[in-house]
Amino acid sequence: MLKEKLMEDLKTAMKDKNEIRKNTVQMVRAAILQIEKDKGIKVEDEKIIEIIAKEVKGKKDALIEFEKANREDLIKQTKEEISILETYLPKQLTKEEIKNEVEKVIKDVGATTMKDMGAVMKEAKARIGAAADGRTINEVVKEILG
Repeated sequence: MLKEKLMEDLKTAMKDKNEIRKNTVQMVRAAILQIEKDKGIKVEDEKIIEIIAKEVKGKKDALIEFEKANREDLIKQTKEEISILETYLPKQLTKEEIKNEVEKVIKDVGATTMKDMGAVMKEAKARIGAAADGRTINEVVKEILG
């Protein structure tokens, strides 16, 4: 279903001559096709969401570098690409919602110290999925366990 939405959005972007949206959607579609060819599988929505979340993370990392270099042109474009990609992701949890979920995980796993962080992170990522990026989950886990 998400694959079809991407195709429709690509067509719309081309009709509207929206280059950034067109290029962003094409990038996601290329990543999907690459995985399908490499692994010989048909990618489902859950995996597509993972792909998009990974793209967003990469764009956010690049954005930090562009800001350091004062590249206003790239900053503006990258922010627009991120906002386009985020429309395909599930609603992102707030830090408070992540904290509540991580506290439940810590209780369920029985974690008490930073030594338990690996188990907590694994379970938290499984439960939260693409609704939050790993970096934010990591910060919250450190905050609670540390």
